[in-house]
Amino acid sequence: MATEKIILGIDPGTTVMGFGIIKVVNKKMQFIQMNELMLKKYNDHYTKLKLIFERTLELIDTYHPDEIAIEAPFFGKNVQSMLKLGRAQGVAMAAGLSRQVPITEYMPKKIKMAITGNGNASKEQVAKMLQSMLQLKTLPKNLDSTDGLAAAVCHFYNEGRVDVGKHYTGWEAFVKQNPKKVNSK
Repeated sequence: MATEKIILGIDPGTTVMGFGIIKVVNKKMQFIQMNELMLKKYNDHYTKLKLIFERTLELIDTYHPDEIAIEAPFFGKNVQSMLKLGRAQGVAMAAGLSRQVPITEYMPKKIKMAITGNGNASKEQVAKMLQSMLQLKTLPKNLDSTDGLAAAVCHFYNEGRVDVGKHYTGWEAFVKQNPKKVNSK
């Protein structure tokens, strides 16, 4: 009997949110879709967060992923940028958790390593490797969608391994694994 699984990969961002979807049938990947949610034209940060949440729900309700792989924010020097990126990731995760879709976070270096074998690979190198792996005819102009696709492929490659990053199966699991992020008043 064939085993099937759909994985949604998300590269969160408040300027562009990239996403990619693969189907795994009998341990073989099939490309379904990749795209971007363009948020540059919106000035209000809260509107951007609302749109990220709504688009993530729309993807879940359309493609019914069995699992979500999301790129974790990398640590940068700009605290404001990190805060905004963390919020974008949080609302995408909240959308998945609201539909009881298990979520796994991956650090950017781990995703790049899974795709190219080099944790310091460029976006272009990751995109070209995905194009080769999944036999994509063309690559998008912006590479945020390939970053989302890379998260999904990384999750596929890391399936069954013990150390895959943070994994949440619902709100209870999130609260248990992040007690300092929860205000218990």
